[in-house]
Amino acid sequence: MKFYKAIRNNNKCLNCNICKDIISCPGKFNCIGCMACYLACPNEAIELIESEIKREIKVIINGEVFYVPENITILKTLELLGYKISKFPNEGDIFAPCCTGGCYCCAVEVNGEIKPSCITKIEEGMNIKTKISKNLRRLDDWIPHPVGGVGTPWWIKGKGYIEIAVFSCGCNLRCPQCQNWMITYNSKEKVYTPREAAIIMTKYRLNYGIDRMAISGGECTLNREWLIEYIKELKRLNKDEKARIHIDTNTTILTKDYIDELVEAGMTDIGPDLKGYHLDTFMKITGINDREIAEKYHKTSWEAVKYLIDNYKDKVFIGIGIPYNKKLISIEEIEKIGDEIYKIDPEVQICILDYRPEFRNRKISRPSFMEMAKIWEILRSKGLKTVICQTELGHIGP
Repeated sequence: MKFYKAIRNNNKCLNCNICKDIISCPGKFNCIGCMACYLACPNEAIELIESEIKREIKVIINGEVFYVPENITILKTLELLGYKISKFPNEGDIFAPCCTGGCYCCAVEVNGEIKPSCITKIEEGMNIKTKISKNLRRLDDWIPHPVGGVGTPWWIKGKGYIEIAVFSCGCNLRCPQCQNWMITYNSKEKVYTPREAAIIMTKYRLNYGIDRMAISGGECTLNREWLIEYIKELKRLNKDEKARIHIDTNTTILTKDYIDELVEAGMTDIGPDLKGYHLDTFMKITGINDREIAEKYHKTSWEAVKYLIDNYKDKVFIGIGIPYNKKLISIEEIEKIGDEIYKIDPEVQICILDYRPEFRNRKISRPSFMEMAKIWEILRSKGLKTVICQTELGHIGP
């Protein structure tokens, strides 16, 4: 197994200090190769080089004594010891989708304290337990929002503050044009239990007199245990019929049983994304280079949308998000997506998102208003009845 450490390429570094401001570096002056700064740097100024491990340390894992390499992460240690690390739920011993310390899916108990194994350094004498509750999550801010997200009904958008939104840190995708990247890769935000988060959300809802409570990301569905309990807590605290619980998601791990559990817990609105009809387009947009996992994410997304509409359209409001930028996806492929959605349900809300230059993909140009108007016309011509397009001048449609 190879070990790596991160170094700064001073020719690319622009001294933006993102690696200091949003990354809680576990190695400080002695890199442990967690790769969090490497993933978060908008200028790709962090590079990885192979590192040698010179000595071993003694640790206890699930009651057994092991001698393992020093100066690596707990997650890397577990992998070295034969634990299967997966990027899709229930396919390994440890589900580690974000690897930046946000989602806590890979969390372990270390000397009685819960820590994300992906960015925690292995140290001499640690007593580690892997089979624990994952009921923690990093969250960034609670804000009132006038437009909402993909899963917000079109007829209430722009009518004053309509939702309170909170954003979860950590994502399983690596979109080069990520438009929320300072939250996605943030490992310095506070960690919350579901109840703590639900209490804060409820206070904001009451303070602003708003019925809708939304969670987005990053990717809010990664930590299933946390999200289900968070929704249940919101339901306990907001018993009135007007309360709406809205989830915006990239949909890549939203299996049928997960959808069932979300609805049963109390989810009332959802905004699933479809980031491409063709797998190659999906990989370009999401930055997932592993074709096998990309194919699984892509397939899961499409199956989730169909399952939601076929089984829950009368119980849950559904708004589908589709990205557009001519450098990322063609108009012909947008048409193909429109055709497929029409076969499922021509009345479902479609929200076309104008992907703009952001994060590591700043050479693209934001689609013009006229481009987005053309997309709107094309999808309407396909028979889709509820199409809205996000533009630099506001929403078009339906």
